[in-house]
Amino acid sequence: MELVTHRKFKNGRLMPWGKGTVITGAKGFVYLCGNTATAENYDPAGKRGGGFPGDAAAQWRAILANIKSYLEELGSALDYLIRLTFFIKGPFPDGGVLSSPNFRLDVLDEFFAEHCPEHCSYNNPPPSEVIGIAALAQADIVVEIVAVAALPD
Repeated sequence: MELVTHRKFKNGRLMPWGKGTVITGAKGFVYLCGNTATAENYDPAGKRGGGFPGDAAAQWRAILANIKSYLEELGSALDYLIRLTFFIKGPFPDGGVLSSPNFRLDVLDEFFAEHCPEHCSYNNPPPSEVIGIAALAQADIVVEIVAVAALPD
């Protein structure tokens, strides 16, 4: 078995976490890092930059586009998604995560309808979990998504 973690860069700067880990052998998988909607000038170590898109829908769209791009760059695709984890920042008006205005299943379905229809929530989506949280890495981040995909032969 071979395990390779790929570095993540923003505007030529190495970020302090990997983009994803590729495991090959009899079976292979791509494990992506938690994805947020950050701007090219984001510097987490220096706590500068970021420019996160203002609303939840824009953040979801940016994150999903990044996931698609990263999977393709690492030799997989949305077609091979096997797990998604959604970390959703409150508020939770009705007490549950699904009541948060930051949980945007409509945007997820819109994205998959265009890029990978079999993964729409009303079709055959990959397994996932939705976790409600009080905060993420920066105050204006409202969603973080982790993805795992198979690495095809």
